[in-house]
Amino acid sequence: MRLVILFLSFFVANAASAALEIEISGGSAQQVPIAIVPFGPDSNSTNNIGNIIAADLKRSGLFRLIETGGVVNRPTNITQIKYSEWANMQAQALAVGVVETLPDNRLKVTFQLADVLKQSQLTAMQYTITPNQLRITAHKIADVIYQKLTGESAIFASRIAYINKSKGRFVLQVADADGENPQTMLSSKEPIISPAWSPDGSKIAYVSFEKKKPIIYVQSLSGQRTVLASFKGNNSAPAWSPNGDKLAIVLTYGANSQIYTINADGSGLKQITKSSAIDTEPTWSADANWIYFTSDRGGKPQIYKTSSNGGDAQRVTFEGAYNVSPRFAPDGKSLAMIRNDGGKFRVALQDLTTGQVQLLSEGAQDESPSFAPNGRVLLYATRAKGHGALAAVSADGRVKQRLNESGGDIREPAWGPLIK
Repeated sequence: MRLVILFLSFFVANAASAALEIEISGGSAQQVPIAIVPFGPDSNSTNNIGNIIAADLKRSGLFRLIETGGVVNRPTNITQIKYSEWANMQAQALAVGVVETLPDNRLKVTFQLADVLKQSQLTAMQYTITPNQLRITAHKIADVIYQKLTGESAIFASRIAYINKSKGRFVLQVADADGENPQTMLSSKEPIISPAWSPDGSKIAYVSFEKKKPIIYVQSLSGQRTVLASFKGNNSAPAWSPNGDKLAIVLTYGANSQIYTINADGSGLKQITKSSAIDTEPTWSADANWIYFTSDRGGKPQIYKTSSNGGDAQRVTFEGAYNVSPRFAPDGKSLAMIRNDGGKFRVALQDLTTGQVQLLSEGAQDESPSFAPNGRVLLYATRAKGHGALAAVSADGRVKQRLNESGGDIREPAWGPLIK
């Protein structure tokens, strides 16, 4: 039981908090110069939708934002653009737009993206929304720009979940990917650990100690929750299958922690691993054929895999004496983990084809890696100024971010899917 106790005590001792401020360092070798003109008519508002879009793009590290503060005539429509002026500012792309209030108090957001060099429109979108949908609309526009200019799927219209320990309470919170708009899912005097998003982003599974023992719950974003697993012993480490019909969980149903699968409605419990070792931290492969997990069956914690139907386990990690917390990249080609690197626990990424491993983070107590929906960024927990904090690093290690919060200990991040 020593490995499970170590995991639980580390998670419980260092939980999480709310609205986050992001610091960015590093960047792509080639950044796209882009200008985001504040959307009319209130272009001077600090909460302008254009500012949210610009912050999203800057955070990716793939864009160089052109300062627009000195521009006197700010276009809100592509027909108003004086391309030579923006070309002289070295902008290659330009986003303009306007927010109009409709008679029913809804908002109409119009957005256009222009290629400055070719003096042509790249794309345009229009949204009719309620005022409280303004931020998510800004994130969706940032996604459109990102996808159009990079050819990759984006991540800004997604959410993150994390645990906040503040003033003696544990709080499960959900926020936008930029750390704004935090919402409380659950608050308890007892520990909450291991949040995991369902593939459709409608529910979160987590472990709560409210009943003085670890029980797995599934809770919808609207607040409705059910008990998934409350078996004898400990119930922990929920992980959704790719299609959301099952979860892998860890039970001390017998003497040691072992991996099980269970249907999303709590039926169909099935044991997957059967060993005298401690098997924990399951995660599903992208094709759902395999379950990867952490085990000390070789003497020290390493990552193994077994068929999602059960069977013999195969060791996956061989480099390093301590590798835990496996998490699959969305494309299934690489595996994130926490590696003990000379006494420092850091986020590492292993290419599953070549076996090559790259250390990505620089902290001493990093844990709980979680991939963004497009696989380009990993969110993880770290320590900063004596408190738990969230950080992020690009999958190539170039761009690093620190998400700061004024109080509380932030732990166990989980990055959810894109909001449709």
